[in-house]
Amino acid sequence: MAFINLRTREIQIKIVYCGPAHSGKTANLRYLYHTHPSAFPSKLLTVTAGGDRTVFFDFLPFTLYAVNGFDLKVRLYTVPGRDLYEETRKTILKGVDGIVFVADASAMRKTNILALKNLQSNLSAHGKSLARLPLVFQFNKYDLAEQGALLLPHTTLLSDLNSSYRKPYFAASAQKGKNVAATLKKIITMSVAAVEKRYREVS
Repeated sequence: MAFINLRTREIQIKIVYCGPAHSGKTANLRYLYHTHPSAFPSKLLTVTAGGDRTVFFDFLPFTLYAVNGFDLKVRLYTVPGRDLYEETRKTILKGVDGIVFVADASAMRKTNILALKNLQSNLSAHGKSLARLPLVFQFNKYDLAEQGALLLPHTTLLSDLNSSYRKPYFAASAQKGKNVAATLKKIITMSVAAVEKRYREVS
């Protein structure tokens, strides 16, 4: 849940990139970090499992524009996609304010569907509902079409993942940066709006 500090006039929000293994969650953060260095004064922190290439999580804090006189601090995380790190995913999702679900257009349909179901389950463990959280879908790896790869049409991904949620979505390439910034901008806008709504309700 967002942290509002009235003394320092800061709002801190937590956004987590979720999705199956190798869908491009880490690639999103790396692209943002390397193409907008002035926005990210802190280092991109990556935690790995010993010599395993699987990423536990990536953490990237940065400060954005003021919102109603409050400085906005955003913390970006990714979760590991492999089943081995189920408990790590649950821990990272604690206190989340917004979610980007990165679907892999090059994977089998069930890969993305099962990852979304796992996300729903992990959020339920924290008493949260995916339907009530700010959520943006990113359908990634469409740059692979240039190499002749067989990809899932975005209409199929919409039907599989977003038919009941009807949330914003982007067809993207995290490697080339297509719609990476647009995805982030949208989830930040939605998350801040949700925080402002909660603040008004308790004020």
